[in-house]
Amino acid sequence: MGGIIDKITEFIKELLQGWVLTNFETMFTDVNDKVGTIAGEVSKTPSTWNSGIFDMIKTLSDNVMIPIAGMIISFVLVYELISMVIDKNNLHDFNTAIFIRFFMKACIAVMLLSKTFDIVMAVFDVGSHIVNSAAAAISGETSIDVSSTLQTMFNEQFSEMSIGELLGLGMETMIVSLCMKIMSVLITVILYGRMIEIYLYVSVAPVPCATVTNREWGTIGTNYFKGLCALAFQGFFMMVCVAIYAVLVAGVAVSDNLHTALWSVAAYTVILCFSLFKTGSLSKSIWNAH
Repeated sequence: MGGIIDKITEFIKELLQGWVLTNFETMFTDVNDKVGTIAGEVSKTPSTWNSGIFDMIKTLSDNVMIPIAGMIISFVLVYELISMVIDKNNLHDFNTAIFIRFFMKACIAVMLLSKTFDIVMAVFDVGSHIVNSAAAAISGETSIDVSSTLQTMFNEQFSEMSIGELLGLGMETMIVSLCMKIMSVLITVILYGRMIEIYLYVSVAPVPCATVTNREWGTIGTNYFKGLCALAFQGFFMMVCVAIYAVLVAGVAVSDNLHTALWSVAAYTVILCFSLFKTGSLSKSIWNAH
């Protein structure tokens, strides 16, 4: 009779061990996949992330924003000419050289406006190059070794656990796995939110660029380019967060406690998600973009 009970107990333990192992493997795999997508997403430029959205934004910029920017630049240039003329002691110290300077400014302003989209894309090309360089430096280090970690856990601890301990661990893995899926959704929201913000910035590029050459109105264009640089370099800060996360999860594979490993991965993923949220404000504060 005792042998039958032992076999039933062993069978239940094997079922529970398989359940827990499956939960662990799914959780770790979800984390690896999501972290792995961060480098690929943040390194993309607006033109490569989604060509359909990019074409639509470019069409809006060319057909809607360019005419508005043309009116703004006309006003700014007229305002600039009036300011230059009356600046010389109310026309008492008049110099015809101001017209040469005015035409030079006008030519530069029109040229900048005509090349606005290329300039904006160049900013994100530089940002993409920096992110790719950072990704190459930490490539291959952001994944948890799922097979070896689970095998170590199974050999060292699973065989010694009772049914009650396995049930408790199984419930823990289910809760943490659900939290990890929520974190994965939040990370996706951060990545997509950044790209949508980039598209919004790009769509109105001609308007602030029309003010760059004027001393008084130029702060609009200056702040706009600061914001562009902040968005481009936000990807680099995201990669730094991934690198820090990689160092933190490296200790999980050698953890000698299942509960510690479980909650450590959960805590590190929450830290990663929170850090990614902060990269936008951090980048803007560094570039003094507001």
